Amino acid sequence: MDNKQKSLLEEKAAILKALGNPARLYIVERLKIKKTCVCDLVKDIDLDFSTVSRHLNTLKKAGIITSEKKGKQVFYRLEVPCILDFISCVERVIINNIEKQKNLIN
Repeated sequence: MDNKQKSLLEEKAAILKALGNPARLYIVERLKIKKTCVCDLVKDIDLDFSTVSRHLNTLKKAGIITSEKKGKQVFYRLEVPCILDFISCVERVIINNIEKQKNLIN
C-alpha cells in the first residue's frame, strides 16, 4: 500500500468513526428530514447542550454536516445526503444477520 492509498483509507476510517456513535447516527438520520437547530437536537436526543455540540462538531469535522448561523441560532444540515445510502446498507446487513440467526434456530 502506498502513502496515497493509506491516506485515503485513514480518511475513510475517520468518517466511519464519526458515524460510530448512536447519538451521531441519530443526528444524521434526523437531518435527512430538514435543517435543524442545536436546541431541537438537544430536546430530541435528551443529552446536554455541550454533548450534542461535541457530536455535531465531530460530524462537521468529518464533512458529513455543515452549519449555518441565523441570528443567535445555528442550524445544521447534511452536507452529503448520500451518507444515508450507507446507513441503509448497514440496516440491510442487520436484517440479513437476523435472518441467518432465524435459519440457525429453525
